[in-house]
Amino acid sequence: QELPEMALLKFFRPENTPVPARPTPEQLSNLIKTSLHYPESFNHSFHQKSLCLVPVTLLLSNCSQAVVDVMIDLRHKTTSPEALEIHGSFTWLGQTQYKLQLKSQEVYSLQLKACFVHTGVYNLGTPRVFAKLADQVTLFETSQQNSMPALIIINNI
Repeated sequence: QELPEMALLKFFRPENTPVPARPTPEQLSNLIKTSLHYPESFNHSFHQKSLCLVPVTLLLSNCSQAVVDVMIDLRHKTTSPEALEIHGSFTWLGQTQYKLQLKSQEVYSLQLKACFVHTGVYNLGTPRVFAKLADQVTLFETSQQNSMPALIIINNI
């Protein structure tokens, strides 16, 4: 009995077929790394001027290879009683929301001003940062992981 001829099967895929990969929530919450730059302590004469203004830089780093839409919200307040006992309340001066777009691996520096009316220890780590991939149509951005508390000491001189 004769065996049928065997033909080799060839499997091929066009080379440039993009495989749409849906990023995981964890990946989406790590698109943007943030860091606050400010003096560890700040001396101010509250007798001469009742408002103490401290310059703060919020550094935003796009950790992805994609273009990312970023929204920064400064209106978030720490309301838990323990937090207010340790870190009194302060206010961000000026614009309270920012929307920007960061290119792949781009680092953006945002200049902010914190306003204090009393001496004390404060947590500057209140800005909330949200991000989404620019080419994705989603109704909301993913909250970016917040770094450690950013404590500043305000002294009276």
